[in-house]
Amino acid sequence: MDEKKWLADEFEANRAHLRAAAFRMLGSRSEAEDAVQEAWLRLNRTDSSGIGNLGGWLTTVVARICLDMLRARKSRREEPLEMPAHAAVADPAGDPEREAAFADSVGLALLVVLQTLAPAERVAFVLHDMFDLPFDEIAPIIGRSSAATRQLASRARRRVQGMDEAPEVDLGRKRTIAAAFLTASRNGDLEALIAVLAPDVVFRPDATAARYGIGAMRGATDVAAAFKGRAQAAEMAIIDGELGFVVHIGGQIRVAVTLTIDEGRIVAIDAVADPDQLERLDFSILRD
Repeated sequence: MDEKKWLADEFEANRAHLRAAAFRMLGSRSEAEDAVQEAWLRLNRTDSSGIGNLGGWLTTVVARICLDMLRARKSRREEPLEMPAHAAVADPAGDPEREAAFADSVGLALLVVLQTLAPAERVAFVLHDMFDLPFDEIAPIIGRSSAATRQLASRARRRVQGMDEAPEVDLGRKRTIAAAFLTASRNGDLEALIAVLAPDVVFRPDATAARYGIGAMRGATDVAAAFKGRAQAAEMAIIDGELGFVVHIGGQIRVAVTLTIDEGRIVAIDAVADPDQLERLDFSILRD
């Protein structure tokens, strides 16, 4: 069979699934169709011989396109023009029992609550909770660690289920921990830094952030020593729905740092400094 014909047939076989995923992430039929069409264009520009699982590859590409669209929408403070009907949320191409359960449990919330989620939260929730993608596969799509991706999906799930109170309390507790970390860093207090870090905490900078002087590392002692005295220009922030802080250099945000906090300690620190990636992040500075 001609390769282009085979690709076209395989794409059509996956179209309903891709449209359903895009629709749930974007909440707009027209935008979902645009995302799926863009995935087809990218497939045609790609050497398909290196693609082992075409369905998985297409789902990943559509998710990344949707994430970029959501972030662009956020930066313009726009919402999709159409609000889909409740009855249209279910995907008839999926398992009927699962679709019915989804419509009953989160159908209405999907129309409203998902609009309030940060882009990365929304994508993590849809891909994991609705399409069973493992967190290890979702993490590279949204540029987060697997642990941070799990937390994003969990937070989104609680909001969709109408359980806002617990996350707010949890955020307040985590903000106290993050503030303690920043204060200890500014003051050069090594013991206080170690106290808020998990023993096996990991620091993961992107390539650009690593050029500022701290490479990837693991362990409370090493991470604390690396951050000692470094947070002078940092401000606490919510970054794509995650707690963290931003670092100003020359009056501009040059580094975004997200903190993964579990059981009262920081277990992972991720730093993003790549300019293209920074432009896609949604920042909300937290001030006292």
